[in-house]
Amino acid sequence: MLAFVIVHLLVALALPFLARRSTRAAFLTAAVPPAAALVWVLAQAQPVLTGQVITETVAWAPLIGLELSFRLDALGMLMTVLVAGIGSLVLIYSDSYFSRGGGDARRSAPLLLAFAGAMLGLVFADDLITVYVFWELTTICSFLLVGQAGISRESRRSALQALMITSLGGLVMLLGFVVLGESAGTYRISELIANPPGGTPVAVAAVLILVGAFTKSAQVPFHNWLPAAMVAPTPISAYLHAASMVKAGVFLVARLGPVFAGVPQWWLPTVVFGLATMLMGGWRALHEYDLKKLLAYGTVSQLGFLMVLLGTGTYTAAVAGTSMLLAHGLFKATLFLVVGIIDHQTGTRDIRELSGLGRRMPWLAVIATLGAASMAGLPPMLGFVGKEAAFSAYLDGTGPEPLVDAVLVVGSMLTVAYSLRLLWGAFADKRDIASTEAKPAGPEALLPAALPAAAGVFLGLSYSVVDSLTSAYASAFPVDADPYHLGIWHGWTLPLLLSAVAVTGGVALHLGRTRLTALRSRLPRPLDAQRGYERIMALLERVAVGVTGRLQVGSLPTYLGIILLTVLAIPGSALVVRASVPEDLRAYDNLLQLPLAIVVIVAAVAVLRSRRRLTAVLLVGVVGYCIGGLFIVDGGPDLALAQFLVETLTLVAFVFVLRRLPVRFTQTETPTTKALRVPKAIIAGAAGVFISLAAVIFSAARQAPPEASAEFIANSEKGAGATNVVNAIIVDFRAFDTVGEIAVLAVAATGVASLILASRHERRKRSTRAATMPRIKTPTLAKQQEEVRE
Repeated sequence: MLAFVIVHLLVALALPFLARRSTRAAFLTAAVPPAAALVWVLAQAQPVLTGQVITETVAWAPLIGLELSFRLDALGMLMTVLVAGIGSLVLIYSDSYFSRGGGDARRSAPLLLAFAGAMLGLVFADDLITVYVFWELTTICSFLLVGQAGISRESRRSALQALMITSLGGLVMLLGFVVLGESAGTYRISELIANPPGGTPVAVAAVLILVGAFTKSAQVPFHNWLPAAMVAPTPISAYLHAASMVKAGVFLVARLGPVFAGVPQWWLPTVVFGLATMLMGGWRALHEYDLKKLLAYGTVSQLGFLMVLLGTGTYTAAVAGTSMLLAHGLFKATLFLVVGIIDHQTGTRDIRELSGLGRRMPWLAVIATLGAASMAGLPPMLGFVGKEAAFSAYLDGTGPEPLVDAVLVVGSMLTVAYSLRLLWGAFADKRDIASTEAKPAGPEALLPAALPAAAGVFLGLSYSVVDSLTSAYASAFPVDADPYHLGIWHGWTLPLLLSAVAVTGGVALHLGRTRLTALRSRLPRPLDAQRGYERIMALLERVAVGVTGRLQVGSLPTYLGIILLTVLAIPGSALVVRASVPEDLRAYDNLLQLPLAIVVIVAAVAVLRSRRRLTAVLLVGVVGYCIGGLFIVDGGPDLALAQFLVETLTLVAFVFVLRRLPVRFTQTETPTTKALRVPKAIIAGAAGVFISLAAVIFSAARQAPPEASAEFIANSEKGAGATNVVNAIIVDFRAFDTVGEIAVLAVAATGVASLILASRHERRKRSTRAATMPRIKTPTLAKQQEEVRE
């Protein structure tokens, strides 16, 4: 599994060089790694469908317990079908969509493949920290894919909006991961599922993790970034915003569902926000004229539907959620690719400008009809099978469950209505619109769109395959005495009646679309997510400008005071609450430490009282040399030598600088500076006490040397030929790190020398220019007076 992730990323790094020669070769090459991953995963279907889990662990830093853990189970297989299967089709489709040799094509091929690799890592990950790493990689890839070249203002704004919302949600989610992992004692997802933790920390972790899932899967009120991201090219929208990226939040809820089963802070927000998102997205999709915007709001609605099903925490809801997860990826990828073909062949995707495409492009109309039928939940499509299971999940319960079912039926009506609006707007003959001219689409564009649609029909008819996959995942939840199984025909049941009600109501909504749009225009709109986001960003900018204007005042004492107060407020408060002074604390270990410490204290106090700059610098040097003496007393002569060299160089540098400055400190005492003297002393003293206590407590916290230290000691003389362990670590064990530090110092020194030489050269130019300029002779005063008299 890790090998497939690495191959995706390595090939993505090499693709820019190939894309310079041929973008067609780049897209076709990029389609190979996802296709290979799909073939391998499908080859593991037999053990996975029987409930087995394929695991893989790669030790990263075993001495400190860092390792990469991956697992392939039923949920991972289902997501891999979407990520790898749809990814391969989108990459092939992209070759026909993008202009060959264009900048968008050269950028999109490697970025799409890198995104596919990051999604595979997220799907396979069995560790919360690994999940977060790949989660943020998908965010970065999405930002680059939506923004493209960043030429248009709209693309830059949409990419930044998606980045801001999803990355901030990811940070909140990371905090939830830490709370969950620390409270449970493990970050391994499989161990968390086997032994779900409990208590208040788990409830807090559930809420924090849901924030990240909601932002990624565009739930209310974080949904506005998804329709805005439709400025991206259609293949990117089809992959990121239909098949993979927006599924990440839903996948996370499904993955951690068995961990939080029965936790109200988990299932209640998912159901409430999911239902609200389903209704809001369906209502907005019903009134859109841009086909991509219509599909975008439809995606928001369907993501709310999936969040309700996968967050409920019951067996039947899990079966329905995973089947709808697969169905949604297939039909939404089909419809996005169909819209891309329409836009590419006609030059527009506005339904007010399209007419008669059903006659001109019959094959495309058939493909779109299959996708829309699955989205609307018509038999024998997979969407119908999953939606009937969803209606069944809330019929046997009590309390609010019938209300949930009623809202799902209303949301399904909206889904049927905007599915019909899509087909009618794209392919119908409209009497008041001239027939749209369209070029015929080639097989390289039609086949990638047709295959997911055909898969929706095939899996709907072969529902037993999907049932094996979904029941293998749902087995992690409490299984009923008579567990639900997917099927096209369960008899004349209430879920079948609800499906018929949803279809009938959706047809009625579509027929009354004109009156509904007129009603919507008259309704007040007190809440607008996009306007709220813009106002929040404007407020954040004003606050940042105000805070910066008050804090960045050009005063070094102010900067130091802010830093020290922050240290005292955050780690200082934690130290006071949790830490304890060790019982075996000694005043000193060597008598020589006492006079050296006294000299350090006296010199530090004398620095504050000194009035001459050179005296202050020399006293600071005394402090540094005495610290070097403490290193010698404590048995670190190499550290002492480095300290002496640094102090000597510092003194020399200060002396060169002080030649240009006044001898005394020239700051004049004012009432303000006198009033601030006491607060400065308090802050400095408190910071000094904190640093002293922290040094004592932290150094005494370790009861035994770590395993890495034992390895250093064991291998320093044998492997590096050094009896000084510190020198062996710096020169041999951390050689690259040390070389990097030396390189940084060399670059800094080069920069400083360049500035000095440049300023000297500029002064010479100015002096030369002044010397060569002709002097203008001014008449003397006597001559001026004589001229005046004349």
